[in-house]
Amino acid sequence: MEAYQKVYNYLEDIGIPYEIVEHPAVFTTEEADKYIEGKEGVPTKTLFLCNRKKSRYYLVIMDDRKSLDMKKLGDILDEKGMKFGSSEKLMEKLSLSPGVVSIFGFLNNDSHDINICVDREMLKDKIVTFHPNDNTKTIFISTDDMFKFLDSLNYKYEIIDL
Repeated sequence: MEAYQKVYNYLEDIGIPYEIVEHPAVFTTEEADKYIEGKEGVPTKTLFLCNRKKSRYYLVIMDDRKSLDMKKLGDILDEKGMKFGSSEKLMEKLSLSPGVVSIFGFLNNDSHDINICVDREMLKDKIVTFHPNDNTKTIFISTDDMFKFLDSLNYKYEIIDL
């Protein structure tokens, strides 16, 4: 089964409606945004990060038009030396490659060993977008359903001000 089909099936199983936009493969948020321009919803970026010791991993979800201040994030989380997690760890933990990172990778992570941080500012929008574990598609779901999805997998999340 294709990775995106697993996402669609899961969303349907838990009663989350979604809309899909198909497009050529994209590897940056700037590229992806071109294909969803004019549609309602906040385009998100989902960043896979770790602390200096690589002992804790984080998925940070924010509006893709915003820049992440790693020092500020480290201060908020009381972590030193925040940096991007390696592509190997990303594959190991979420079965995803760079450019495809989204909350839907949690379907592949039974160990619940990744901390989720959601930027409060993006919650003003009613719709959010992600790749459904495939960078040739962008999925639109409601912000409330993003939390419903995380709750259905028993993931805790922290809402922070980036």
